[in-house]
Amino acid sequence: MENYGCTANRFDFEVLLAHLINAGYYLATDASTADIILVNTCGVKKPTEDRIMGRIRFLSRHSKPFVIAGCLPKINFGAVVKAAPNFSALLDPQSVDKIVRAVRSAESGRKNVVFFSRKPIDKLHQPKIRLNPFIEIIAISEGCAGKCSFCCVRFARGALFSYSKDIIVRRVSQAVSEGVKEIWLTSQDTGAYGLDIGTNLSEMLRECSNIDGSFMLRVGMMNPDHVMRMLPVLVAAYKNERIFKFLHLPVQSGDNETLRRMARRYTVEEFRTIVHTFKEEIPQITLSTDIICGFPGESREAFEKTLRLVEDVQPDIVNISKFLPRPNTPAARMKQLEADEIMDRSRVLTELAKEISLQRNRRWLRWEGEAFVDERGKDSSWVGRNFAYKPIVLKSDRNLGGQFLHARIIKAHPTFLEAEVT
Repeated sequence: MENYGCTANRFDFEVLLAHLINAGYYLATDASTADIILVNTCGVKKPTEDRIMGRIRFLSRHSKPFVIAGCLPKINFGAVVKAAPNFSALLDPQSVDKIVRAVRSAESGRKNVVFFSRKPIDKLHQPKIRLNPFIEIIAISEGCAGKCSFCCVRFARGALFSYSKDIIVRRVSQAVSEGVKEIWLTSQDTGAYGLDIGTNLSEMLRECSNIDGSFMLRVGMMNPDHVMRMLPVLVAAYKNERIFKFLHLPVQSGDNETLRRMARRYTVEEFRTIVHTFKEEIPQITLSTDIICGFPGESREAFEKTLRLVEDVQPDIVNISKFLPRPNTPAARMKQLEADEIMDRSRVLTELAKEISLQRNRRWLRWEGEAFVDERGKDSSWVGRNFAYKPIVLKSDRNLGGQFLHARIIKAHPTFLEAEVT
């Protein structure tokens, strides 16, 4: 089994695994020793799709039962079939509960069976394993409430379908009772949570924060239009000590006309308001944003506005995407910019973002405090997170996983901090 994509995809992967393990299957170490191959795909960006399609073509050469799940079967069905014409089964994200049926169909020798669902299921009622023993991933909703002109994920994930607040709180409580210290709340847009069931993200965070125990909540990406309608109460919820001071707020462009063509439902001014409010109330908050370079019709002046916005709000993290059209999206039908121009803009923005990230991280030099170690790093290193969700690398031959350690920052890099245990 292989998994690609966002945290929501990783949640789905943990559900797929749990169903298969409960049915008596176990994981092979590589494709050559496996009886069945399963890939959970992502198609949010063209480079991602290309990389996964290459992997699908390679794995299909094993001539073994091949099950392909995730977003790509819905986003680009034809390309998946072309890459693996003898596939055994395809599943979309709403069909994770059908994985055992799909695998047994594959075992029987059937080919080209499609398991697509017309409506979402409540995934919080599905079994799930924990791939990282220190992190619990909890999906709070499926789909989104937007129709961004560049996005193809909505074709795979559908309209917003929020899960019950009570069930989410119970899942958090259960994970804490099992000793989990770090919990990720994820969806395509956490800010939209509850719009369809009469609640909102702020209310849910308050209830989760009231659970007894020692744990931290990481809130996933939220779009600015949803944050604006609950800004004061969301900031108040974020001040709880059990919530990482980490805000993933994608702006995509610093130009309002470009945002309009993107069908983003907010303005640059509203984005600035959100950022400045959070930074005023929570000065050490870590800001992560997303920007698309070279969206169709983006003038040089519009791009310059984006650069000025980045300089103004000083994000800790900028996830930069070079625009490439996705299947069946309105943006794919717009007049495209030259590839060289997009590449040049991406390079300029990347250099600026890297410089700002380093400056932001240097502010943490000589900071001392508690960090929770949630993953193994390269060689003899471990990665921990402090209250602002800053990645902190600790060198040690000992197993530090799952521990709260007192650390002192000794070196800053653009993407992480180095520390020593004190």
